[in-house]
Amino acid sequence: MTSSNVLDELEWRGLIAHSTDRDALRAALAEGSVRFYVGFDPTAPSLHMGNLVQLVTARRLQMAGHTPFILVGGATGMIGDPRDSGERVLNSLDTVKEWTERVRQQVSRFVSFEGENAARTVNNYDWTASLSTIDFLRDIGKHFPVNRMLARDTVKRRLESGISYTEFSYVLLQSMDYLNLHREHGVALQFGGSDQWGNITGGAELVRRVTGGSAHGFATPLITKTDGTKYGKTEGGALWLDAEMLSPYAFHQFWLNVEDEKVGELLRIFTFLTREEIEDLEQQTEEKPFLRAGQKRLADEVTALVHGADEVEHAKAAAAALFGGGDLASIQAATLASALREAGGTTVPAAELPGILDLLVASGLAKSKGEARRTVSEGGAYLNNVRVEDPELQPTATDLVGGSWLVLRRGKKKFAGVEVV
Repeated sequence: MTSSNVLDELEWRGLIAHSTDRDALRAALAEGSVRFYVGFDPTAPSLHMGNLVQLVTARRLQMAGHTPFILVGGATGMIGDPRDSGERVLNSLDTVKEWTERVRQQVSRFVSFEGENAARTVNNYDWTASLSTIDFLRDIGKHFPVNRMLARDTVKRRLESGISYTEFSYVLLQSMDYLNLHREHGVALQFGGSDQWGNITGGAELVRRVTGGSAHGFATPLITKTDGTKYGKTEGGALWLDAEMLSPYAFHQFWLNVEDEKVGELLRIFTFLTREEIEDLEQQTEEKPFLRAGQKRLADEVTALVHGADEVEHAKAAAAALFGGGDLASIQAATLASALREAGGTTVPAAELPGILDLLVASGLAKSKGEARRTVSEGGAYLNNVRVEDPELQPTATDLVGGSWLVLRRGKKKFAGVEVV
């Protein structure tokens, strides 16, 4: 059954940054099952946190009775949307095809392909590859005044440094996607990130000009830290959804460590908890922030959504063991390895395995052998969760955990791995 208040739900969750006529959009969503689409360009081997906003939004709309068309941009992925600075790297057709398939498999986990409003995946390469330049310019290009294209924020920011016609024309390609899906499948709603707002409105206007039909759109907000900077695994890396590019343990840890001020916002956007549950967690975070109740629930919910419930348990068990609260031997080898590589450390050859003081220095837990010796004498050094009493301790192969690791810890919160190869 179609929900008449799904737009109200999206607004409460902070998922509407911009929209076409709000009343018309609300009316359309209340009338019946609206066919909508959201697109993902395969510009990397995996989707990331920013894409996850769109995936959970698509899931919410489908749960409310609307029908998803998940577009993987095999064509637009070869072009690239304009960035704030510099041209996007143009990847080969084979690379884009490989990434397209990986992205298609990822998105299929978030929406249902069964039932009355079953999702469908589409690839814009299918209707773009055979299109001639003349047909493209005649049928699509004539509807886009150049002065309006120049006024787009993403273009204006690049005018001084320069922008290629390739990236300048991206809006035409994305708008053509909306027109094609509207004609072939009756799609009447497109949404995406706020950086796509100009492309979304361009597509809606193209649909109305060419067909006279109704076309709606909205954009979700950019998710930022308290200081306004973008979220990421590291300062320069994305929070990937692919377990091979970012381990479930590291993914879980990311959500555990978000700022108190952002917990409520992230719970509303990324989880399917009820309003009452979220408000209760917000209150707990405000009254007893040291318990980190909001962060713990956020980490569990989002990790289960992306990687499955089993990986949540593996991540929690690994964290407990690494911080001295569990059995290291019980951690899955793959989870242990990914957690220790994420924490940082070093690699040493088995034939040249150094003593504990050198290991503490090599792993970064001590700045010098003198500092390492003081740490041991003060009772703050641990090897595989066992306190080191002897500064001359020489680890051996029998100490290895998970086949090839030594787990070092200084105090309660600093740990590192030494991989013995």
